[in-house]
Amino acid sequence: MRTEKDSMGAMPVSDDALYGASTQRAVLNFPISGRPMPDGFIRGLGLVKIACARANEELGKLSPEKSRFIQQVAREVADGKLNAHFPVDVFQTGSGTSTNMNANEVIANRASQLAGEAIGSKKPVHPNDDVNLSQSSNDIIPTVLHVSAAVALKENLRPALVHLHAALDAKARVFEPIIKIGRTHLMDATPVTLGQEFSGYAAQVAKAIERTDKGIVALRELAVGGTAVGTGINCHPEFASKVVRILSEETGIDFIEARNHFEAQAGRDDAIEVAGHLATIAASLTKIANDIRLLGSGPRSGLGELKLPATQPGSSIMPGKVNPVMSEMLVQVCIYTQGLSQMVVMCGRDGHFELNVTIPLIAYALHESVHVLANGARQFADGCIAGLEADEARCKELVDRSLMLVTALNPHIGYDNAAAVAKEALATGKTLKEVVLAKGLMTATELDVALEPRSMTRPGESSLAGGG
Repeated sequence: MRTEKDSMGAMPVSDDALYGASTQRAVLNFPISGRPMPDGFIRGLGLVKIACARANEELGKLSPEKSRFIQQVAREVADGKLNAHFPVDVFQTGSGTSTNMNANEVIANRASQLAGEAIGSKKPVHPNDDVNLSQSSNDIIPTVLHVSAAVALKENLRPALVHLHAALDAKARVFEPIIKIGRTHLMDATPVTLGQEFSGYAAQVAKAIERTDKGIVALRELAVGGTAVGTGINCHPEFASKVVRILSEETGIDFIEARNHFEAQAGRDDAIEVAGHLATIAASLTKIANDIRLLGSGPRSGLGELKLPATQPGSSIMPGKVNPVMSEMLVQVCIYTQGLSQMVVMCGRDGHFELNVTIPLIAYALHESVHVLANGARQFADGCIAGLEADEARCKELVDRSLMLVTALNPHIGYDNAAAVAKEALATGKTLKEVVLAKGLMTATELDVALEPRSMTRPGESSLAGGG
């Protein structure tokens, strides 16, 4: 153990820890969940500290030597090399001050190592006076929240959704020739192609990608420059614009300085908006996952229109049973995400006066949502969609048995007659064609043309198909 000091006095710290007294106090104060702040958040913290050091150097407030040390270590933080030295629990001070000081102390002590000075000496850089120069936890932690979440959306979730979209779109093309019965209200409807059905799933994921992009845009405004309460005390008036420029260069995201620093620190509405996008994406993926497992239900007593890939044994007692485990995984991921999103909503409303004090939990919820959604979507694409096959015979069987083909007869015999035909066919077990011919409503040739299923999937291409 070694002894480090902060404004509250001496504190024993483990010799192999790069953090100092303030962080150690937080470790002792908050032994709550055992979950440290997300790795993505720590990465964002490193990026922000790099930008702040460069901005302070450009403004002549920090010497080139100190700036070099801070940037070098902050880069190690951003690269994940020092994650083991960020132990502070998610459930901590609501401003994230403990995590900000954790970074300040780690950067200062690692700089001491690099400079050949004793850890804890605060040489050549001081954790507060140099690493935290022109900053407050109250503007830096909200800034890190936005930067890190935007980067996670861009680099993790978006590529995973693009991957899933490609898989669904490919299946939509392969399945286009296969005619199947449509369903509304869980009941038989008019025919569609399996490709059309999958094109709808692909379109949902395309919109999920658009929502991810909207989430990134919602996080563009950064609170940096507001310092303690939004007024910018102890901060150069050009500091924020320089930090924003550097962060934009580092991430490829077009960040801007907050239009109103009081809103940027007191409110977390932008985070709530992102949570809403994530909840919507989760709803879309749930719909797709559920449809696919229902279409693959059986294999003999369900719908059975799809053949789901067998990924693992489905039962410890029923030999040969295979379950839709990839769909079940994704549905659980989406339920979890929607719960986390609701948590962000509740956190966002707990801003009091000049500061929201639930930021660590918001950060955890957003990063966790992105993490599981990205992994879930990618695994669903590879473990389920890629191996899907259609049971064409089963699709044809259900189309041939469906009574809703009668819809195509509306323009020829009228709605009332068509309804009577469908009811009689259901009651007697006869086919639609048999009932229509028995009633003398149409000729066999006319029926063959009108009841051709493919024409019903492209009504605009057939002069015989009606609407309504």
